[in-house]
Amino acid sequence: MKQFWVDCRPWNKDIATTAIESGADAIVTDRAEDVKRLGRITTVAPDGDLRPGTDVIECSITDKASENDAAAKGKNRIVVVTTSDWAVIPLENLVAQSDMIVAAVKDAHEAELALHVLEKGVYGILLKTTDPSVVKAVAALIKSQAGTVSLVPFTVTKIQPVGMGDRVCVDTCSMLVDGDGMLMGNTSSAMLLVHAETLENPYVAPRPFRVNAGAVHAYILLPDGKTAYLSDLSIGGQVLVSDSHGAARSAIVGRTKIERRPLLLVEAKAEGSGAKASLILQNAETIRLVTPGGSAISVVNLAAGDHILGCALESGRHFGMPVKETIQEK
Repeated sequence: MKQFWVDCRPWNKDIATTAIESGADAIVTDRAEDVKRLGRITTVAPDGDLRPGTDVIECSITDKASENDAAAKGKNRIVVVTTSDWAVIPLENLVAQSDMIVAAVKDAHEAELALHVLEKGVYGILLKTTDPSVVKAVAALIKSQAGTVSLVPFTVTKIQPVGMGDRVCVDTCSMLVDGDGMLMGNTSSAMLLVHAETLENPYVAPRPFRVNAGAVHAYILLPDGKTAYLSDLSIGGQVLVSDSHGAARSAIVGRTKIERRPLLLVEAKAEGSGAKASLILQNAETIRLVTPGGSAISVVNLAAGDHILGCALESGRHFGMPVKETIQEK
């Protein structure tokens, strides 16, 4: 997720309140204590959580020399850049050289341009406005920018009960809908989309905030492209939720629940690339994967030759991050 910062200089209580209510990540201010009275949020201020000139550098881009200066400073700290005529080219040059560029913008149009510079976009945006409705509009834009996941059809090659083990339910602070799920795998090279518990069934009531995810050892894909073990997820962390089209967003973890249950191994092969995915899930009717058409199919009805959705990833991870080294997972 991109960082969403709001500039409250000079002090504007309405803007600060709207920023907090809209889920902003930080407020730039000269009155950190006043911000803290409104809610818990990171402040960028001389007496704040992040200090201007030390943790955060503000640069105005007026020519090539100032652009080069901002790029150099952005090697090891966050740099907020302002362009005199809001030109895209300086941002492109900066984003190509640094992953820590925050673009100062005044509306949703400028924010959207910054978020798509060189495709990967800036690290974040700093919104300067006196209109609370603009804060809300840009917040909505940021939340829609979680990105996409390249989902592809996988053909099921094996379904096999494997005995008892510990599995994880991931309960989020969001209401998920039909077609939503999380991506998990026994290895980091390919993952399967496990459907949320949104559907009616004769056994238990729907839990639309939950994904019965898989065994404790499995990897889960996170919003920043990293992975985590299911057993390592914690309250307040974030997981990636994807629909059947690959539109992704973040969800906050409200709770995880680990229980001993009968388990089932599912193996599948990606159409085209031949990438192999596998995942150990609870062996129960309410556990479902997602078909290419967006519907849910229970693991108890799954058969070899069925098509389900998943994604192929760069294999080899070190503390959840892709690494370029010889790693074999099987």
